[in-house]
Amino acid sequence: MAGDAKVYTLAEVSTHNSSKDCWLVICGKVYDVTKFLKEHPGGDEVLLLSTGKDATHDFEDVGHSTSARAMMDEYYVGEIDAATIPKKVVHTPTKQPNYNPGKTSESFVKILQVLVPLLILGFAIGIRYYTKSA
Repeated sequence: MAGDAKVYTLAEVSTHNSSKDCWLVICGKVYDVTKFLKEHPGGDEVLLLSTGKDATHDFEDVGHSTSARAMMDEYYVGEIDAATIPKKVVHTPTKQPNYNPGKTSESFVKILQVLVPLLILGFAIGIRYYTKSA
């Protein structure tokens, strides 16, 4: 299957992004799923949203059955040129300083989260006590 298969770039695959012509990249292989759109249990929108990118993660995340994986052979059209798939960028958030002037300290907020309900409860018990004895 992969020996004499045509190799496509991601740009070529991403041009096939409509309900009349839909191609996906999964695990380094290119699939024309146009005929499968109406049969897909998750609906055609799921497949259409996965065009123009490597949909491997989306496919694996759902946990497809063995029979669904076997069905893919029917829609195989070629291989993807891995060099055309952008590398995943790992986002590392910038380190925030521990002290933020003008902001309430976290310990004060935690104290208030405990103290305010206790004060309300004490107030309610006090009202109940004084109204019951009258």
